[in-house]
This record gives sequence, structure tokens and C-alpha cells, in this order.
Amino acid sequence: MFLVGLALWVATVVITYLTGNANLIPTIVLLGSFLVPATFVVWAFEHRHSGEVTGELVFRTFAVGGVLGVLGASLLETYLLHPSPWLFVGVGLIEEAVKLGALALLTRHLVHKSTRDGLVLGASVGFGFAAFESAGYALMATLTEDGLSLMDLVTTELLRGFLAPFGHGLWTAILGGVLFSRSVREHFLLTGRLLWAYLGVSLLHALWDSMNSIAVVITLVLTDQPWQEQAFEAGYMPQPTPVQVQLFTVFTWLGLALISVVGLLWLLSLVRASRREFAPVRGYPLRTDARWWPGGR
Repeated sequence: MFLVGLALWVATVVITYLTGNANLIPTIVLLGSFLVPATFVVWAFEHRHSGEVTGELVFRTFAVGGVLGVLGASLLETYLLHPSPWLFVGVGLIEEAVKLGALALLTRHLVHKSTRDGLVLGASVGFGFAAFESAGYALMATLTEDGLSLMDLVTTELLRGFLAPFGHGLWTAILGGVLFSRSVREHFLLTGRLLWAYLGVSLLHALWDSMNSIAVVITLVLTDQPWQEQAFEAGYMPQPTPVQVQLFTVFTWLGLALISVVGLLWLLSLVRASRREFAPVRGYPLRTDARWWPGGR
């Protein structure tokens, strides 16, 4: 699926470049924005536990959950957030809250709520959010003062596609696993563990979004020049030196890599917990049918 989609995206980019046909721009935006998220959702669907997690439910959480998340985040961020040093903290708290709310809304009818299915459905909502958000960023990158920029569109989609597995999909998968792990058959439970998971994921989100600013600060602390301090005091933005540009790039990618490792290790711990959750207990066979579950109907 990924290779076919990638080949179609590359072909569309090449033909758009050769022909200058702007009508193909939406095709590039949609293919590039949805390819990686959709691929990971299909892969996650193959690792579901319960038969209740159907293709229809996964599509609904991906499409409806993604759109609800984008709309809710846009609305809340417009009216609640203002430029400040804590801006990205607010973004993280809002976006993770709306994705968690969309996940709970769309999966409230499930009879059995297992950690594994929570991981799958949470990833579906998160990747849906990431796909629609990336489409917006790609479209905005295309529109420049000099007209449509195919190069800016392609570089934006390549970068966001590369980073997509370590962002929204990963964070919401973690929240989904925690939400489902402590919930019961009839309804979801709001627990302290879920609250801490929400705050932790929001912190990872905030650090991810602010990594460029953090890298700038670290670079200036290590390599600040007197003439740059004077320019700052005069209200000007000094030009960085070549060494500072290199350090900024290194610190940015190191920071993103560290955040990704923390998120992946957290996800791995939930995956291991999901395996123990369905191990045979006291002679009960390993079945997903409700009649065979300890405490089932």
C-alpha cells in the first residue's frame, strides 16, 4: 500500500513539474498528506484484538475523529490562546484533549475495551488528525508571494511524512491504550492514570512543537557573540553564524529524536501490558468472545 501510494505521489509530482498543470496540486496534497498516516492505520488495524474493531470503525475514527479533532483544536486555540512563552503548552493540552474526546465519543458503544484496541483506535484518531493537519500545512506552503511553489509543497510533505509516525498518531495511541485499559464494559473511566497520561502526552507534544525555539536558546547560550547581544538589545534579529546554523539543526533533530524515543518506549510498555492483559487466567481460554472473558456475560 505504501509503495504504490508513494509511486503515485512521485508520478504526480513529476508530471506536475513537467506540465505545469496546477489542477494536479490537490492530488499531490492529498496523496502526500494521507499516505503515511493511512499506511500506519492499516498496519495497526491488522494488530487489533477484538472483533468489534471493524474496518468501518477504524475508518470512522480516522476520518470523523481526525476532522473533529482539527475543528475542535482550531476553535479552542483561536479563542483561548494568545502569543506567550507558554503558547505551545496550551496547544499540546488542547489538541490532545480534543483527540481524546473524539476517541471516547466514537468508541463509547464498544462492549469490550482492551488496551490493544485502545492503542489501535487511538492511533487511528491521531493519524487522522495528522493527515488533515498536514494537508493544511502543505496547501499553505504551496501559496507564496511569487505564486504556487511546487518545491515548497514537496519539501513540506516529505518532512511531515517522515515525522508523522512519531507525532499525533503515537501520542493518541498512548492515550487510547490508557483510556481503554482501565475502562469497563459499559463506559469509560476517568482515572488518575489517564490524567497523568494526558499531561505527559501533552508535554511531549509541547516540547515537540517548541523544539525550534529550544534549539535556538541552547545554541545562543553556547555560542553567543557580543555583537549579537548588542543587536538583540537594539531590537534587531542578528544573522546566525554558519556554526550556529549547524548547531541549531543538530539540537533540533536531537530533541525530536529524544521525544520520539520517550514516546516509543511508553507505547512499547503499553503493548507489553496488552499482551499480559489477555493471557489465560485461572483456566480461562484466550478468547475475545464475551462469554469466555472472566467476569463476562
